[in-house]
Amino acid sequence: MKYIGAHVSASGGVWNAPENAHKIGATAFALFTKNQKQWVAKPLEATEIDLFKEACAKYGYTAAQILPHDSYLINLGSPREEGLQKSRAAFIDEMKRCELLGLDRLNFHPGSHLKEISVDECLKTIAHSINLALEKTSGVTAVIENTAGQGSNLGYTFEQIAQIIDLVEDKSRVGVCIDTCHSFAAGYDISTELGFTQVFDHFENVIGFKYLRGMHLNDAMKPLASKVDRHSSLGEGILGVIPFQMIMKDPRFDGIPLILETPNPDMWTDEINKLRSYQLI
Repeated sequence: MKYIGAHVSASGGVWNAPENAHKIGATAFALFTKNQKQWVAKPLEATEIDLFKEACAKYGYTAAQILPHDSYLINLGSPREEGLQKSRAAFIDEMKRCELLGLDRLNFHPGSHLKEISVDECLKTIAHSINLALEKTSGVTAVIENTAGQGSNLGYTFEQIAQIIDLVEDKSRVGVCIDTCHSFAAGYDISTELGFTQVFDHFENVIGFKYLRGMHLNDAMKPLASKVDRHSSLGEGILGVIPFQMIMKDPRFDGIPLILETPNPDMWTDEINKLRSYQLI
């Protein structure tokens, strides 16, 4: 089964996210469990947790259909000690928030070397950060999102992600989220049937579908290998419809949250319906 949705607002409280997802006809959703632009948030109260779980039950969302995202401030590969410690503390807190909410995965951008340390050293630091977080939490998988490679961001090649996974001690609690726009911007041409097939054969060989815990379905505004992360609405960018048709017909992408992060929320219902229609082609 395909779980399709979008990154919906949790404004006013995390318990609002399931209803917001239901309103757009989603069978999956992503959310921030705290303000994504702040390091620290007040702890979740028991009433908030109960309201979230009740809303998920009411609208039929299980943990397998939900892909929470951590704060954009977090850099688990930071070469700067203060930033690294703040990032690790914030990431552990976000993992614990997921644990409290009954969620089983947390999506995050791996980290950046800030042009101050080597790629290998940064990847090792990211893996160590993940290990520390897994030691202090339980039941939540750390889901590495591939990046566009913008600036000094790492995780834009499957090999870099595989290198991180190789250094994670508990491999049962590490996973991957593939963003279609990021993949294209990083140089993986998934815009044709042949290209898509070759890229995901490469993904299977380097990382493995057993680690895939979610996807972000976004068209791309910028050219192949631009290293620029700019999302477009489905079918309105350079990728076109082919990769999304391929995903919807491929059982390897079943049973995970397929999340729109496209720029116009008013189009999400139509985009979800469009994705569903591709299963019938």
